[in-house]
Amino acid sequence: MYKLTFGEPETLVPSRFCDNFRFVPSSKSMKYPAELIEVSNTARGYNLYLPCDDGEDFYGLGLQLKGWRLNGHELTMRVNADPREFTGDSHAPVPFFVSSKGYGIWFDTFRYAEFRFGGIRNEKKCISVSIPGACGVDAYIFEAENITGVCAEYNMLSGGGAKVADWGLGTLYRCYSKYNSDQVCDIGQYFIDKKLPISMIGLEPGWQSRAYSCSYVWNKDNYPNPEGTVTSLRDMGYHVNLWEHAFTHPDSPIYEQIKPYSGDFTVWGGAVPDFANKNAVDIFAGYHKEKLVSLGIDGFKLDECDSSDYTGHWSFPHCSEFPSGFDGEQYHSAFGILYCKAISKALGDNETFSQVRSMGSLAASYPFALYSDLYDYNEFRRGVCSAGFSGLLWAPEVRHASSADEFLKRLATAVLSPFCLINAWYCEEAPWKAFDCETEVRNLLNLREELQPFFKTAYDEYVKNGISPCRALVSDYTNDIETRTIDDEFMIGDKLLAAPLAPGENSREVYLPLQDRWKDYFTGKSVPSGRFIYNGSGIPLYAKI
Repeated sequence: MYKLTFGEPETLVPSRFCDNFRFVPSSKSMKYPAELIEVSNTARGYNLYLPCDDGEDFYGLGLQLKGWRLNGHELTMRVNADPREFTGDSHAPVPFFVSSKGYGIWFDTFRYAEFRFGGIRNEKKCISVSIPGACGVDAYIFEAENITGVCAEYNMLSGGGAKVADWGLGTLYRCYSKYNSDQVCDIGQYFIDKKLPISMIGLEPGWQSRAYSCSYVWNKDNYPNPEGTVTSLRDMGYHVNLWEHAFTHPDSPIYEQIKPYSGDFTVWGGAVPDFANKNAVDIFAGYHKEKLVSLGIDGFKLDECDSSDYTGHWSFPHCSEFPSGFDGEQYHSAFGILYCKAISKALGDNETFSQVRSMGSLAASYPFALYSDLYDYNEFRRGVCSAGFSGLLWAPEVRHASSADEFLKRLATAVLSPFCLINAWYCEEAPWKAFDCETEVRNLLNLREELQPFFKTAYDEYVKNGISPCRALVSDYTNDIETRTIDDEFMIGDKLLAAPLAPGENSREVYLPLQDRWKDYFTGKSVPSGRFIYNGSGIPLYAKI
């Protein structure tokens, strides 16, 4: 890895808030032609013009659900829960891209940086990068034999990949939001009686006395004995996960304490804690540790820490001001990861695998998987591939479906993903009951259990060497031109290749890279490398021989 400093970088940048940040400069000469980078500093911001070649393909920029290759696109790293087109809007935009030529570049900024891949400037093809409001930036360049190696170097910059709890490799079932304690325990017993392997149970907004904004206080009508409920669930073998967001209601016991360390705008009437401020973190984390973690809570779902331009503009504006010096634009980019840090402090030494709705730069070492209120199947499958380019973990959660086929196809993809999540927050009963497919659900959940050793090995490699547990084919097989347009197949660790069927499909084209030999995971029969048509109602899953 290499570091280049341009102009005068800002001080409120991702590297400043990454506790495990470790830049280890390479002793080898950099191959990338950094001397050809041109810059300009205008009233609009700081601009860089990076050389690029014909035939070069680009990927990354965080969790991108709406598109795949970056070539020819102009993309803005704007935090947005509801992207409508391939514009760069994302739950988790990251100003880091990788090239099929074996390099990647990360820009240490919280600004909504703008990228254009393949523009012509002064008769030269280039990647233009514009950082609004800045007068400079630190850029980090990573080089390796393939994209997997490049991304691993980026992940190691943040301290390596997340160490997740082994039990987090199972399945999380999030309960109907209006359930009371008896109903939650009843559904936990149902899973046991029906031999449905669920390792985590999540409680949605109804557990709180106030939810929009949040009180972080138990709803006594639904949960008159919270400690007893948590104890009962844990006695049944479940880990317990609580939904929340950070906007703090005036009724919350910590409101008056945290208000002075919050932004100048409220959201849903609640204070917006400045998690870049130590006092805010200590108050928030201290309360969670004392009142929730102490009961046995070892996971959280951190919602609404992004923003949205299409569902009511509900979050704080870009002109917001925070005690730490952040403005609203910067804090939107930092919010998710700083929130994870605060909750990690509350959890202390307790292992977790939790969820968050927004992340950004240098996120690899946090055991939090992203999720979405969107629900397009192809986008969810694409997310498994794209997240791996930027040190992110993605959970293509399962909620409702229009048929048994759709439900089972969605569940199969979740079973094969970095985090297996069924989110029934608006489903009064288990969502598969309407389709009479409990046996098939059990088989898929058992498959997740069977695959846990593969995921455990993959996550161990993530911690040790920064290699993302699930990756697009082009990541491992960068020199195989056939992989560059494939956004619906992915590697699980270094042994398995998944090519999930979409709802309504009974066949699909599969590509197995020619570099390796393959067998069908379920039958053990050898399968020729290259392109072929898979026919059947099962799961296209292949293992290297």
